[in-house]
Amino acid sequence: MIISNKELQTNEQIRDSKVRLIDADGLQVGIVPIKKAMDMAIKANLDLVKIADKAEPPVCKIMDYGKYKFDMAKKEKESKRNQRTSSVKEVRISMNIDINDLNTKVNHAKRFAEDGDKIKVSMRLKGRELGHVDIGRNLMMNFADMCREFADLSKPVALEGKSLSMLLAPKSKSNNQSKKFLKKGSEEGNK
Repeated sequence: MIISNKELQTNEQIRDSKVRLIDADGLQVGIVPIKKAMDMAIKANLDLVKIADKAEPPVCKIMDYGKYKFDMAKKEKESKRNQRTSSVKEVRISMNIDINDLNTKVNHAKRFAEDGDKIKVSMRLKGRELGHVDIGRNLMMNFADMCREFADLSKPVALEGKSLSMLLAPKSKSNNQSKKFLKKGSEEGNK
């Protein structure tokens, strides 16, 4: 049962005359006076916690409130640790880039993709280069082809003002891991 993260009313803080009670085992006891619910909580050496104050009558549960808060904090911390925020890294190329420089930029893009980041590839067009947008587009598509093994084209090449740009998204890690597994398995079979 998931209860909201806001501070809940416990024990003497509950001012209602009757409540719908759930015992420590999760079984519904029914609608009982607050005095009887408090007595049951004290007898079980636990807390009476109001978990649904909007209901008529409000729903209360007998539980160890300190342990519940600890577990919620632990789950929240665990979910934050497992979150991966992907950012967009930029790789700039020019229209008159040499092949070795292009390979270096591809290696940068590969490193970004392995980290799980998206890659924005941009090319600034200056002067007469604006008259040859098709050459820039071809160079950008060549770059995307060179990155095909580790990234997919997410947003195609587009002219935005005086620059061409495209967005590459890293391929899912599960595909890369399964390829590694298959490769590893075939190597073991050859031995």
